[in-house]
Amino acid sequence: MVAILVTPPAAEPVTREEAKLHARIDGTEEDARVDQLIVAARADVENRTGRALVTQGWRIVRDAVPRGGVIRLAPAPVQAVSAVTVYGEDGAPSVVPTSHYDVDVASSPGRLVLMRGLGWQGRAVNGLEIDLVCGYGGPEAVPSPLRHAILMLVAYWFEVREAAEHGLVEGPVAGRTAALLAPYRVARL
Repeated sequence: MVAILVTPPAAEPVTREEAKLHARIDGTEEDARVDQLIVAARADVENRTGRALVTQGWRIVRDAVPRGGVIRLAPAPVQAVSAVTVYGEDGAPSVVPTSHYDVDVASSPGRLVLMRGLGWQGRAVNGLEIDLVCGYGGPEAVPSPLRHAILMLVAYWFEVREAAEHGLVEGPVAGRTAALLAPYRVARL
């Protein structure tokens, strides 16, 4: 299974002003760097938790339908499945009607349950695509601990520039961000 970001988030979970206030950064000469650090911190939090923070579009590509017809949807939280496409052996796409599957958005990660007995056979490589909308919604909907972890990472990486270049988090900040993120980690199977 491959998950591909199709539509990136339209905004970041924290603003430049929030990050600068948290990191005690004055002036505007570092604004571009702060913006880059916000993006990097959001990506780090998303990678460590298995979650999309602000609404974004993803495509899951699979070779085949698994036994039982249940497909794990990631990243969490899943808002909706917008399309399921099966590619025939000739490569022709066929959009699956929504009546042929159920979507479980209450679970984390979400699940797509395909109706049994419909012959879900397609081409052997990349025969199934699932388009998802993931994330909590807008920036204001992102849980506070995840937003705070981003602010902590921005402040740390601003001060310890060598760590920022390699995406490292060390010392007390590592433990504090790990503690903030732990309840939101999606178990990887």
